[in-house]
Amino acid sequence: MGLILVRHTAPDVAPGTCYGRLDLSPGPRFAEEAAAILATLPPVSRVLTSPLIRCRALAEHVGAARGLPVEVAPGLIEIDFGTWEGIAWDAVPRAELDAWAADFWHARPHGGESVAIFTARVAEALAGLGAAQDWLAVTHAGLMRAALHLLGRDETWASRFGHGAVLRLSRDELAALAAGGAGTRPGKNA
Repeated sequence: MGLILVRHTAPDVAPGTCYGRLDLSPGPRFAEEAAAILATLPPVSRVLTSPLIRCRALAEHVGAARGLPVEVAPGLIEIDFGTWEGIAWDAVPRAELDAWAADFWHARPHGGESVAIFTARVAEALAGLGAAQDWLAVTHAGLMRAALHLLGRDETWASRFGHGAVLRLSRDELAALAAGGAGTRPGKNA
């Protein structure tokens, strides 16, 4: 199988809010959402999670149900949106959004991570896992998009991952990431 990346359940945050590193609690429908996600997952031998509570809660739910310990993996954390964290996307200054759109890969108008910095961090985190066997990692949509980019897939940054969405990485894909294969260069498709 390889590694299954699962996006966390819906967090307790107003729609339209910018959040990456903002540590949000799971939303009011957590139990229902977590049960639905758990029901779709195949057996796994290891559970990893981003350090953020919205991911840890789901990972702990899966771990408890499967009798597996949960390991916090700091490299699986979402992109840092700096000063944009916690504000409505509509409230982000237009000039900052324009600067980001003009140089999506390198711009950091918010003072957090650029997409290039973030993607390099994700490459390192995923490469550190090696050719995972039947692992589950509860993480974020941004990290899932970065993984697609690193693998050279066409869908990359335009991909939409709803809460609870799953992205499967094969053992071969993980081995390629661990080996620093051609698809793992940040900016390859930027």
